[in-house]
Amino acid sequence: MAELKPYVPHDSNMKDFSLRALLMGAVFGVIFGSANAYLGLRVGLTISTAIPLAVISVAMFKALEKVWGKATILEANIAQTTGSASSSLASGIIFTIPALFLWGLEPALAKIALLGLLGGMLGVVFMIPLRRFLIVKEHEHLPYPEGTAAAQVLIAADSGGAKAKYVFQGLGLGFIYKALLSFAKLWPSEVSISIPGLKKGLLGLEATPALLGVGYILGFRIAAIMVAGGLLSWLGIIPAIAHFGELVNTPMFPESTKLIADMSPYEIWTRYVRYIGAGAVATGGIITVFKSLPTMIDSLKIGVRELSPKSMAEASSRVRTDRDLPFMVVIGVVVVFLAISISTPYVVGIDQLLITRIIGSLAIALFAFIFVTVSSRIVGLVGVTSNPTSGMTIVTLLGTASVFYLLGWTDTFSKAAVLTIGTVVAVSASIAGDISQDLKSGYLLGATPQKQQGSELFGALSSAFFIALAVVTLGEVYGFGTKEIPAPQATLMQTVVDGVLHANLPWSLVLIGASFAIVAELLSVPSLPFAVGIYLPLSTMTPIFVGGVIRRITEARNRHALTDFAEKQTDTGVLLGSGLIAGEGIMGVTIAAFAVFTGTRPAGLPFGLEGIPGEVLSFAAFLALGYYIYRMETGKRGKA
Repeated sequence: MAELKPYVPHDSNMKDFSLRALLMGAVFGVIFGSANAYLGLRVGLTISTAIPLAVISVAMFKALEKVWGKATILEANIAQTTGSASSSLASGIIFTIPALFLWGLEPALAKIALLGLLGGMLGVVFMIPLRRFLIVKEHEHLPYPEGTAAAQVLIAADSGGAKAKYVFQGLGLGFIYKALLSFAKLWPSEVSISIPGLKKGLLGLEATPALLGVGYILGFRIAAIMVAGGLLSWLGIIPAIAHFGELVNTPMFPESTKLIADMSPYEIWTRYVRYIGAGAVATGGIITVFKSLPTMIDSLKIGVRELSPKSMAEASSRVRTDRDLPFMVVIGVVVVFLAISISTPYVVGIDQLLITRIIGSLAIALFAFIFVTVSSRIVGLVGVTSNPTSGMTIVTLLGTASVFYLLGWTDTFSKAAVLTIGTVVAVSASIAGDISQDLKSGYLLGATPQKQQGSELFGALSSAFFIALAVVTLGEVYGFGTKEIPAPQATLMQTVVDGVLHANLPWSLVLIGASFAIVAELLSVPSLPFAVGIYLPLSTMTPIFVGGVIRRITEARNRHALTDFAEKQTDTGVLLGSGLIAGEGIMGVTIAAFAVFTGTRPAGLPFGLEGIPGEVLSFAAFLALGYYIYRMETGKRGKA
């Protein structure tokens, strides 16, 4: 394999690290991380922020050039690397922590931040010995798509700066739209219509900018698969339960008081369909992990090999672009983690059993190392958005909960211990995928790996508290597991842990969901997005589908579908979509903070204006936003 010549030579004296880059990355990291936390709590999905952050970093450095001088491309890379750590923290925290609130165990803000920080640090340091193989030696086989695209954005600095306006436009639109929707309440957020002739069949659409942006970013195929799962639930399973439920004159397990005939479609979904969806998502996640077993085994062999004395001895003689943080940093972070985890109840969560903390801490270290390796390899092939973090978390919870069950530890505190173990592992696996993309960018650009790794550690440190604060604030105002903040992944994790430790699940419903995931795989349909569609309300899937349809139409209108990943991820629509997600997320967190500080929710105005029904106004505003994305994308290309 020919040696790669980076954009900046290894013997260059170009400035590659600065306090301003760290601070800029930290600020934008908190913004995008909080938005990702909001998005994940709404729909169970998060997006990679590497590319938007690369675009924004270039633009901000250019805008402030007269204030603090010209910044180098490597400083922009450091800002991007620092900021993108926050999104990974958000993913791990939102997938698990809300389950503690659902059990009535409200963890302190400091504990949530500590769990995120420890998971982030483990994820970063476990990647240190893997970088030379996965990023350098496997360069031609592992493209790391977001990392490669971010590097191309930074290299094309002028065009990257021009494109940044679309991110900011989207951010402003999403912020204002959400303010009108949830602060002023000029129109309702959801539009729904009953299907004639279909008992309790309900077609809904949550008219929000973030979901529209998610759909455009994901593209038509994945959006269509997700909405297909939603249609199966809301126009198939719910009407079937409603039809046959009328023949049942007693409450049907797991419901204990209400007849199916007296339930609304939403109540049927809550009491029955969510268990079917949980079975589908859990099975889809496990299938994804099993499909990755060859990669997992190969990656673990690589990880062990890179820890050999020979590999570590070579580190001191390497050039700048091939120099990592010392291996003693890896050992030091792991030792500090084990000391904190074993000596205090804050990580594992049980203060009366030292043996539990020891077992839990060792389980975290083991699962974290395994899934950091797997996560990095997987995102190298398919990108961060397709990283099966939830599947790896489910496997962690199943393994840990099974051990606890065999030991007889099944009380509430034991459930909390299993869940916090899963939190640290989820954050570690998530941030490993993120830093892999950043290290790929740095490898192509000619960055210094040890400075990237240091900035990623700083990004985790600087954002952990704010991401935790955003999650807690949203939970205090809206409540987890509610229609506004369903926290789907966390409720799934709660179901998994309860099911193993108490064996009280309606297994017939769970296994029905598992069969749907298996059938999807046999039909070559990705089971995880299909299962997520079953698990979530149809109203959250339909706007995602609309976004995917707009993406398909714009590609057809432009007479070609983009084939280059970097071009796909930096086109106008994707950057607008990223901005819409960030804008709505920040306003969502702002509204929650307003409610916490004032003690009241925004009253707003009555739905509808001048006699126009609220749902009509909501649908019209949503279509107008979609048309704006379409015009911006096709208009831009039409002028090219």
